[in-house]
Amino acid sequence: MNHRTWQSPSALRRVAMISLHTSPLDQPGIGDAGGMNVYVLELSRRLARRGVSVDVFTRATSSALPPVVEAADGIRVHHVPAGPFEGLGKEDLPSQLCTFAREVLRSEAIKPVGYYDLVHSHYWLSGQVGALARDRWGVPLVHSMHTMAKVKNAALADGDTPEPPARVLGEEQVVRAADVLVANTDLEARQLQTMYDADPGCVDVVHPGVDLSVFSPGHPAAARSRLGLPVDSDVLLFAGRIQPLKAPDVLLRAVAVLLRQHPQLRSRLVVPVVGGPSGSGLEHPESLAKLAGELGLADIVRFVPPVRQEELVDWFRAATLVAVPSYNESFGLVAIEAQAAGAPVLAAAVGGLTTVVADGVSGLLIEGHEPDDWAAALGRVLHDPTLRSRLSVGAVARAQLFGWDRAAEEMLGVYRRATRAHRAELVG
Repeated sequence: MNHRTWQSPSALRRVAMISLHTSPLDQPGIGDAGGMNVYVLELSRRLARRGVSVDVFTRATSSALPPVVEAADGIRVHHVPAGPFEGLGKEDLPSQLCTFAREVLRSEAIKPVGYYDLVHSHYWLSGQVGALARDRWGVPLVHSMHTMAKVKNAALADGDTPEPPARVLGEEQVVRAADVLVANTDLEARQLQTMYDADPGCVDVVHPGVDLSVFSPGHPAAARSRLGLPVDSDVLLFAGRIQPLKAPDVLLRAVAVLLRQHPQLRSRLVVPVVGGPSGSGLEHPESLAKLAGELGLADIVRFVPPVRQEELVDWFRAATLVAVPSYNESFGLVAIEAQAAGAPVLAAAVGGLTTVVADGVSGLLIEGHEPDDWAAALGRVLHDPTLRSRLSVGAVARAQLFGWDRAAEEMLGVYRRATRAHRAELVG
């Protein structure tokens, strides 16, 4: 099966993380960088603190990048050359899988036998490489889908592009190849089983987390002052990549409806959109600003480039509420980060958002994407200070259930079970 000698799983020492299409060092909110970047980096940090070294392999996107970056103690990010550094879209990356896999295997070949105890791949492209590495190294493959083509295509946003059949086929192959599939939620676990025919015994659920040391409550007026917002404003915030899947247009259309119904709100309203174009949104990066103008909202909508976590938390603290109107989310890190900072969340009742947001407790879940329904929910929170205060308290409490330390402990349990099962298969 492979050229390696099995090492005892009693002490998990070193994990190879594969994140081919986006680096954990990239700024979330730009291009393909988003929640998965945060996931890989934060999980790696917690694993390293527990004595498990992590090597992350990602595709190099610039000749200026060093081959290896020490991201933190116990975490190394390897920039793997595969294809041109620039101008290669995610849809083109399947053509570079062989080259990327070859370089990953070459990197390990100079190490001692049994150097890695386990491979954890993220997204289907990485899973294809992870399956090759698993067979070559004789270690278990743990895979996280993060998003799934069949789920996305079943609830496609207006103007979005369906995921191609090649991705569907690739995902099905990864599902069959992985020793363990890690789902973000119980819903995702069911989708893996019903839509991809995954073996229920090979699916584990581990909720992603939030960095509670960064995302914590603060005084809204002070945060608004630091961000240059009127301290007495009502701030309706969208944070994330600007693309049809994330549906920031739903918030803008809902605000337009709200102001037609309650024009007196206009003098206090600010609608920040924090993020950059991504995915199919790259084809028309100016479309959301154009829509704001067409809706008569240009004076209250503020477009803010992606920001680091230390500033993002201030935007959440400043928010009266945070809107997450996505057509699908495997989990919804923005929603949990916002809640940790004390912001009530208005979220579409889809995917992982139904796990992250406790309806009526930490925010409101909204069925569908009709602007009238979203406007009604916005108005309900804006006009009811008691509800707003109660949801803010509930948001902070809800977020405490999703810390990264808990997620790391549960993931270590998955890793240990995977290594034991893999060893039993080899010796059995």
